[in-house]
Amino acid sequence: MLEIKNLKKNYGQKKVLKGINLKVEKGEIIGIIGPSGCGKSTFLRCINHLEKPSEGEIYFNNELIDEEKDLPILRRKVGMVFQQFNLFRNMNVLDNISLAPTLLGVMDKTEAEKKAKELLKEIDLEDKTLFYPDELSGGQKQRVAIVRTLIMKPDVILFDEPTSALDPEMIKEVTDLMTKIKEEGMTMLIVSHEMRFIKNFCSKVIFMDEGKIIEQGTAKDIFEKPKHEKLKAFLSKINDI
Repeated sequence: MLEIKNLKKNYGQKKVLKGINLKVEKGEIIGIIGPSGCGKSTFLRCINHLEKPSEGEIYFNNELIDEEKDLPILRRKVGMVFQQFNLFRNMNVLDNISLAPTLLGVMDKTEAEKKAKELLKEIDLEDKTLFYPDELSGGQKQRVAIVRTLIMKPDVILFDEPTSALDPEMIKEVTDLMTKIKEEGMTMLIVSHEMRFIKNFCSKVIFMDEGKIIEQGTAKDIFEKPKHEKLKAFLSKINDI
């Protein structure tokens, strides 16, 4: 479904990604772990070109993505959920969700608003339709952000630290919604420092360090049978897995 070949990202002389190769199959749930500053979030942002890669190729359904002509298609098919929600504070929940499909011509305004209300009802937030982001809890904001992605009917969703900005009691609201999406067959790539969540939720885990994938495998293998010394050292610092 999605294949990344030799992806590199430089900021001037600083090399943040040093040749990432990854193949993502339909329905896979891939967790991305590693120390802070190793390039995890930059990797996600490069996949859908929120950051322009310095080198490398991205294939979607076996077709090479041409940045000049294919970027709008890529952005529709590969959604992203951010750590800080990125909701428009001057728009209510309904407008936040219906804006993108309306602007991109995926739906007309009436259809987009109807679908937005249906999705909000599914996650028990239909009473927040006309609320503004500042009137919502962190968990509610993140669930609205996920629904905003879902309304575009993506094939893949990238999650960049989806629970790290939340209070502990709100994390379950978001992970329950992610579990529902997982059960519906969504393909996901998830950057997170929540190791127990990654271990229990993901079918595959990759460990990054210094801009490279150091080790990858099933969640069980990564957490219980690590091979690389850097991965062993990283896991040894984590108490709650």
